Amino acid sequence: MSNDVAYPVFRSADRGEALRVARQLVEYGQESFSEVNVEVEAHTVDELKRLGGELPEAWVMCWDDRRAPDVPPPGLPDLTHPIRARELPEDLRGAEAYLPLTLSIEEEPVGSLEDAFVAAVGASPGAVNWESLEWPEVPERGFCGEYKHAEVTLVLNNDSRELDVPADTHVVLVHVRRRNGDGYEEERVQWLAERFGHGVIGPPQHV
Repeated sequence: MSNDVAYPVFRSADRGEALRVARQLVEYGQESFSEVNVEVEAHTVDELKRLGGELPEAWVMCWDDRRAPDVPPPGLPDLTHPIRARELPEDLRGAEAYLPLTLSIEEEPVGSLEDAFVAAVGASPGAVNWESLEWPEVPERGFCGEYKHAEVTLVLNNDSRELDVPADTHVVLVHVRRRNGDGYEEERVQWLAERFGHGVIGPPQHV
């Protein structure tokens, strides 16, 4: 069993520029089987309605069932179980009990939904995660090839991959395999970021 660690390599108030930088890194490691996942949090009922309209195929779910009602409010499904955004009722009165709600789409081909998703997010906290990439072996630096934990994440309106540090900026994170704290991870990410004129700009983020 292994885990990843992610380092920030770019931060900007311009989401288009942040997406461009993220894509450069993704293209560097992309394979035929690489995938993209997206998620965004709705913190108000109005935002849930808007995001549901923009992302009708997204799965909607409350991940923290500890604060959800034991019995759904009248007219609402149990939102501790996933439901397609297009299947939400028009009348969302009572949905406040489940907020924040996460809308997510997973395991889609790279390039299939990123632009539409980034435009739809608005001011809500969200993330685009590209996985199943490949970071190359670099023998002269002692870097092994990396597959399992080769990922790139674009975090929107937040400074954390956990979406719990609100920000007016967007950050690009590069993931590698976590090791024993010998500095390998940061050196590996620094080398990758330098391919595109960037570098590590903050502390590591774990899950």
